[in-house]
Amino acid sequence: MTDDFAPEPASETELESDHPEPANEPEESDQREPASEPELESDHPEPADEPEESDFPEADSPLDDAELDAVLEALLLVVDTPVTVDALATATDQPPARIAERLQLLAGALADRDSGIDLREAGGGWRMYTRARYAPYVEKLLLDGARSKLTRAALETLAVVAYRQPVTRARVSAVRGVNVDAVMRTLLARGLITEAGTDADSGAVTFTTTELFLERLGLSSLADLPDIAPLLPDVDVIDDLSETLSEEPRFMKLNGAPAVPTEASFDVDKE
Repeated sequence: MTDDFAPEPASETELESDHPEPANEPEESDQREPASEPELESDHPEPADEPEESDFPEADSPLDDAELDAVLEALLLVVDTPVTVDALATATDQPPARIAERLQLLAGALADRDSGIDLREAGGGWRMYTRARYAPYVEKLLLDGARSKLTRAALETLAVVAYRQPVTRARVSAVRGVNVDAVMRTLLARGLITEAGTDADSGAVTFTTTELFLERLGLSSLADLPDIAPLLPDVDVIDDLSETLSEEPRFMKLNGAPAVPTEASFDVDKE
């Protein structure tokens, strides 16, 4: 009986080897997991101040000097008043110091190649202007666009100047019978007439037509004007009218004389 039960202790050892105790190993691996948390934190640093580092995202969308110059040119072409450096800096998301530097260099480059565009600082800001030496061409283009807009009054005034030049403003008013001050300014602005000295008798400014006037009419000289002298009053008649009008306050300023003040009378007895 004793020999039959001898192998039993051996079976207990086999049972223990069949079921090892690795129960604590997962717990050890679980205990090491918190070590990975600092690694996650290092991979994602706090970017709290990055969006507010600067208002000028040069790192995100950098503009080189050539691109910035082109942007500034585009902005300055669409403004009708001088624009400040700060306004350009805001529009381009660039530092004001860089904008000021590029504007100076751009203005110098335009001047060096004698460009028709003159970039300069005026009125507290920057703006593009036409260069002064090319002003006659600009004026000619603008006058070409406005030549068909002369009113009937302007055409009549221009005809009087053309046939009676050199003529004073008062004499033109006498022929037309109205004040021509505004119309004469229009003709001067459009380059059709010009000042030509002063009248020997009255000292008033005289006016004549210009080369542009002949060009618009396709004439070589004033001698090519049609003969309409019979349709105009005689010179003596014009002088008489001028003297009459010179006594009226409305026309006295045409000859450069101050208007004579008139005394106002009040009769309290009259109803």
